Parts: sequence; structure tokens; C-alpha cells
Amino acid sequence: MRIAPFVALPACLVALPVFAQPVEAPAPWRAVIEAQLEAFRADDVAGAFTFAAPGIAAQFGGPDAFGEMVRRGYPMVMDNAEVAFLDGEMIGAQYAQPVLLTDAAGRLHRLVYVMEETPDGWRIAGVSLMGTAGTDA
Repeated sequence: MRIAPFVALPACLVALPVFAQPVEAPAPWRAVIEAQLEAFRADDVAGAFTFAAPGIAAQFGGPDAFGEMVRRGYPMVMDNAEVAFLDGEMIGAQYAQPVLLTDAAGRLHRLVYVMEETPDGWRIAGVSLMGTAGTDA
């Protein structure tokens, strides 16, 4: 399992499962994730960066550093072909949205997006790669 420091779930989220409630992905969360994935497919890193929560934006300072991190650590996100949304859950004030992401080579990856509500709407506060299933070949 690979979790980059900028995207790891805060310890309090993991330590408080009593507040977790399964929830189907509503349109605002799905729309943000889908829009960011679409921006990455179009190689629009600046556009993808606009969906980052304020903490992520501050950590990277701009789209160039953010894009380089995604290219190196999450190439399946940059080169995504298809996404399927699984049932997520509210954890405190954040929403954990698991997805199955198929990359351009046909490999299936399970990721969890952590969504955070901001004054500008829901934004992506982190992504954790939970595993890779292999190829379709």
C-alpha cells in the first residue's frame, strides 16, 4: 500500500470509525473527481489543480509542483481511462470516496479520495492508492 504524506488520511479520521456512515456518492463529490480526472486526461494540470483543497494547494504552491507529484506518484490518475465509484462514507466533516480507476494500459487501481467542503464547494483533500489489481490481458 502506498500513501504519500500529502494525501494520507489524518489520524483522527482513522481513529474515529464510530462516526463513519456509508453514503452513496452524491453528484457534487463525483463531479469534482470526474472533472479533475478529465483535466488530467487532457494534460491540463492547471485545471486539475483547481480541484485541490486549500491545504493541498498551499502545500504545492501551484500546478507545476502538483503535476510533477501526480506524474511521479500517481501515474494512473494522470493517465486514467475509466472510473467507477464505490460506496463511500462520511468521516466527521469529510467524505471518503473509494474509486476503481482503470489506467490507459487496462490496469485496475483502487484509490480513496478524501473530499473536503470549502467556501468554493467540495475539493479534493487527498488521494490514497490502496492497491493495483493487474491487467486485463
